[in-house]
Amino acid sequence: MTIRLLAIAAVFAIANLLPTSVRAQVLVPGTGHPVAGVGDDFEDASWEYIFNLPKSTEDINKNQNAPSGQSKNGRWYEGMKRGQPDVIRRVPTPEGGLAGSKGSLLLQTLQSGVAGHPSYHMQQDDFIADVNYKLGSAISVSRSPSVVTRVFFPPLDKWERRNGASFAFRVATEAYTNKRSGGLFSRGSSRSLETYWLGFFVDFRPKSDAKDSKDTIEMRIRADESGQDFPAVKVTKTGWWTLGMSFSPDGQVHYFAHPGVADLTAKDLVISKTPYGLRCETFKTMFFNVCSGDDGRTWSTPWIIDDPTVYVAK
Repeated sequence: MTIRLLAIAAVFAIANLLPTSVRAQVLVPGTGHPVAGVGDDFEDASWEYIFNLPKSTEDINKNQNAPSGQSKNGRWYEGMKRGQPDVIRRVPTPEGGLAGSKGSLLLQTLQSGVAGHPSYHMQQDDFIADVNYKLGSAISVSRSPSVVTRVFFPPLDKWERRNGASFAFRVATEAYTNKRSGGLFSRGSSRSLETYWLGFFVDFRPKSDAKDSKDTIEMRIRADESGQDFPAVKVTKTGWWTLGMSFSPDGQVHYFAHPGVADLTAKDLVISKTPYGLRCETFKTMFFNVCSGDDGRTWSTPWIIDDPTVYVAK
């Protein structure tokens, strides 16, 4: 091998050792301008959510209880598969929040499964931003979209004392997949856009024995190239956090997080991934999950969010 070829090989070897974030152009969430008419700052003192009970539980018992719950401003709605949190209420912004913010949103749930029929295992409710329906279509990654939200992690004595997922900040995205067509023995296939769901999950482990001498909080990310969740951020302090995801034209998804409410920067990158091995094509919407043990008696951890915003750079 010539010296020139050896040099080229060395460059590629070094490049492959670099993290994805270095090899690809990484878009910091919040780059560009906010998309008008979607997201929320909860500053309207008359902000209200109309529950339209009973809530939907399609995932559990196939019940879609229309009409679904929705906010009066038309920016949020109930997830038909799992229903909405039992508490969705504007509250004063906790100390340390965004400058000038007077209002934030409390999300909390008790009966995360079927009301009156506790399952005694973890269930979740969905609070979904109306983005793609209001805009008329999903946002192509060619426009470099991103999402940012602030989340208040409550003091440890306010947490549901349950081991497992408590909360999530998530997005719905689309990618092309190949589907077999023409029957079981056909070799034909077709490409179609399919929705898949990504994001940050907040897991709590209460102290219980000598092995767990203190409560621990960790954020895991969905998903790696094989579709598996993986632990990504150890939460060592409660209070406000800023979370963001961006979607670059090369189809990668970039996850960002830091404590506090300052704008995200390049140094806040947690990781860049191609979840499920799929090239992300569009961003559809963002949503929040609130989880509980669904025992009919114990409330979930009280979660407060502020200023969930969608951006486009192009």
